[in-house]
Amino acid sequence: MVQVRKADASDISTLLPLVAAYWDFESVSGFEVERVAVQLERLLSEPTLGAGWIALVDNLPVGYLLAVYVFSLEHLGLTAEIDELFVVPSGRNAGAGSELLKVAEAEFTQIGCTNASLQLSLGNDAARQFYHRRGYEKRSGYELLDKMLLSG
Repeated sequence: MVQVRKADASDISTLLPLVAAYWDFESVSGFEVERVAVQLERLLSEPTLGAGWIALVDNLPVGYLLAVYVFSLEHLGLTAEIDELFVVPSGRNAGAGSELLKVAEAEFTQIGCTNASLQLSLGNDAARQFYHRRGYEKRSGYELLDKMLLSG
């Protein structure tokens, strides 16, 4: 049975291997334990920035979700961006991802978020199907653009 609980700064050592696995899975470069740990500490210690959750099966961590909060005039209030959602391959199809999303969305609603969004790798069709089944759709007429402001 999957259990999901809110993460806090004491969970950083539990989250780091999951984050490393996710970054490897998505080919995200630049994973440095110390730097990632500092930013996880910041996120999990400042509730106005966002929140995190951990999924456990038999008390073993199998996944996590990290979200950040952004004010959007266009969406008339606070929005939640799911920054990372990952479930280890051995934990997939057991409901961990669904439960993480359900718990996070309930909190988003509770704190007054008007919208939830996420970025998805173009090649990750399994995740795309997962999110579509849960009501997430491509925003017609929009594309994501970004620019790195700080090196490293």
